[in-house]
Amino acid sequence: MGMFCNQCEQAAKGVGCDIIGVCGKNPEVAALQDLMLFGLKGLGIYADKARELGKKDEAIDLFMIEGLFTTVTNVDFDPVQLAGKLRTCYDSKEKIKAVYETAYREKNGSSAPQITAGPAAWVIAGDLAGLVKQGEEHGINTHHTDADVRSAIEILIYGLKGMAAYADHAYILGKKDEEVFAFFHRAMAATADPAKGLMDFVGLSMECGKLNIKVMGMLNEGHVDHYGHPVPTKVPTGTRKGKGILVSGHDLRMLEELLKQTAGKGIDIYTHGEMLPAHGYPGLKQKYAHLYGNFGGAWQDQAKEFPLFPGAIIFNTNCIQRPADSYKDRLFSWGQVGWPGVKHIPGWDFSEVINKALECPELADAPEKEILTGFGHNAVLGVADKVIEGVKAGAIKHFFLIGGCDGAKPGRNYYTELAEQVPQDCVILTLACGKYRFNKLEFGDIGGIPRLLDIGQCNDAYSALQIALALADAFKCGVNDLPLSMILSWYEQKAVVILLSLLHLGIKNIKIGPSLPAFVTPNVLNFLVENFNLGPITTPEADLKAALG
Repeated sequence: MGMFCNQCEQAAKGVGCDIIGVCGKNPEVAALQDLMLFGLKGLGIYADKARELGKKDEAIDLFMIEGLFTTVTNVDFDPVQLAGKLRTCYDSKEKIKAVYETAYREKNGSSAPQITAGPAAWVIAGDLAGLVKQGEEHGINTHHTDADVRSAIEILIYGLKGMAAYADHAYILGKKDEEVFAFFHRAMAATADPAKGLMDFVGLSMECGKLNIKVMGMLNEGHVDHYGHPVPTKVPTGTRKGKGILVSGHDLRMLEELLKQTAGKGIDIYTHGEMLPAHGYPGLKQKYAHLYGNFGGAWQDQAKEFPLFPGAIIFNTNCIQRPADSYKDRLFSWGQVGWPGVKHIPGWDFSEVINKALECPELADAPEKEILTGFGHNAVLGVADKVIEGVKAGAIKHFFLIGGCDGAKPGRNYYTELAEQVPQDCVILTLACGKYRFNKLEFGDIGGIPRLLDIGQCNDAYSALQIALALADAFKCGVNDLPLSMILSWYEQKAVVILLSLLHLGIKNIKIGPSLPAFVTPNVLNFLVENFNLGPITTPEADLKAALG
């Protein structure tokens, strides 16, 4: 059995993983995920047609989001779990097909035209082996025969995957939007339409970037409604004596439920990876004293860090890696996450995780230094007058946005070296797990404003945009005219959709790394360079010189 996957930054040889995924995905799982995308195209075709006739189904809208999220890098590696989701995908397709056909008959007085080929006509195999075989027939290279069109389709699909992750988080917080649901279906249906050409998918990708700003805004609203605006907060690292649970991922609602269920049980809750910004929300940190601190760094360090954490560990979104035997028996997954042999928590009852934590040895009293988080746009704009005054007085010469997804591939020390070399009269904005490359370094302040401002998670790119737009408004200029340089690291599909959002806004001169996406062909790359001056990182010295020149 072979595979081909090039959706993440660490694609083998800069081309694609064809034996086993660098992420740990095996050919069986790769095939099942390819089949999920194929099935979601069929679902999208019928859901889009039904919507044109005024019919929709929110359960199916939600499954489109969850199904796409399932295929994001480092989410679901469990073939049995994936097979179950594929059956739900097929049942959802057939359900919305029936809704469409009924609506068509009622409107036109005749039967709807039958679709006899392609993803809309997919009939699910009966067993796991059959599903794998079907998936092998519908990989990336079957999207289109033209390499440039296929590249544009991949950009769109990966953008949709990233937006689906944010939309799923927002939905869990009670935020949803009809325009967003409709776009997911319309865009996935378009990827199966042979009549669509290169510029159709360029347009859809830009539309995806536009709607992702709306989705990130919904998620921000959900977070603020539940937990208040983030405030600058010093977060202890290391551990304190007592029982503990380590939470990795992105989902704050899941963290809140765990905090509720562990209250008064003598268990401290620690964050890991992208959960660090949770400490900045008053409705979490100030409400739950047992939300103690942050343990470890970015997702790619879990294999060396998790054996050192003796308590229970749970993943609530992507970033899971192959677990070592030393902690696999106290590791749990939740939401769309899955790994064979790891206990999955299907709902909101975390008693198994809590009981495991109580059985585990206590953590040592081993505190380390504190790190700052909580500089969302509300906090930064609250001192906007000082920031603007600093720029006008010459105390602040430039802003650097240095952040994004981290990863294990060599070359990412570039971001540490870049941050270290940023001049003392410049401010660094950061977000996502890329911050771990330098967030324990001392940067000092400029007139009381910290030189390093941790905006939050990857979805808090929304806050970064609000800060940039507010500064542009204050200085009566465009974002591209600000003394602002964006130097981003990427790893998976959420970074892709954030880039699409930046391009939709017309933001130029972005540098990304450590390498350019393997799924972007030379012609598509030339389009991005010519229209947006998008380029790869080079060296910290050269990129700083270009930014400050």
